[in-house]
Amino acid sequence: MNAVLDFIAALGRAALNLVRTAGALTLFAIAAVSHLVRPPFYWRIFLGALVEIGFFSLPVVALTALFSGGVIALQSYTGFAQYHAQGAIAGIVVLAVTRELGPVMAGLMVAGRVGAAMAAEIGTMRVTDQIDALTTLSTNPMKYLVTPRLLAGTIALPCLVLVADLLGVLGGFIVSVVKLDFSAPAYIAATFGAVKTIDVTVGLAKAAVFGFLITLMGCYHGYTSRGGAQGVGSATTAAVVAASILLLASDYLLTDVFFSQ
Repeated sequence: MNAVLDFIAALGRAALNLVRTAGALTLFAIAAVSHLVRPPFYWRIFLGALVEIGFFSLPVVALTALFSGGVIALQSYTGFAQYHAQGAIAGIVVLAVTRELGPVMAGLMVAGRVGAAMAAEIGTMRVTDQIDALTTLSTNPMKYLVTPRLLAGTIALPCLVLVADLLGVLGGFIVSVVKLDFSAPAYIAATFGAVKTIDVTVGLAKAAVFGFLITLMGCYHGYTSRGGAQGVGSATTAAVVAASILLLASDYLLTDVFFSQ
């Protein structure tokens, strides 16, 4: 009986911690977003974050998208050849890349690269009392550290996903034409026939949500980190894990909202 009660108590504590964390994260996000409409806005921090998230993440996102598009074409050919439906490969590639793989793969790459970096940077500032020093200098740490990064992440990731979409489709085209002996003009025509504005638009909308969540996780875990170097390391790991989980969960929810009919 005691074991059952202990198990129920542990579940209760876990549920309370989850609700407490969700509430704290929501309040953190509301406070950060509210500073967007209240001056001043730190353009130097915003532009630096935009370059860091967008430009410096471009190589890893581009390579991931290029190879992912090639893998989709190769795997689709293996399955469709059994039913003599190879002509659908171009449509499958463009559909998969624009709806799912472009936003999700780019988001996961940025979460691993940028989310960890933000958590480490802000966490180091927290444990070395630099954030307290900002307050002493009459600078709002939320406005200075968090708000510009949130806006930069929300803007930068759709731009990265647009590039990922193009390169993913290009990867499928290269594999299909060079390895699978498709006709290049026929493949291009099939691609343009299959691409839809709604697919690209929803993919970019997903990317904006993913960018917000990734930067939010990085900033939140860094801002609330405690315990010196070990605390910063834990915050960095938690930021990447939480951002990846939220990214995949929100991807499912957005897909259900836009494409459930």
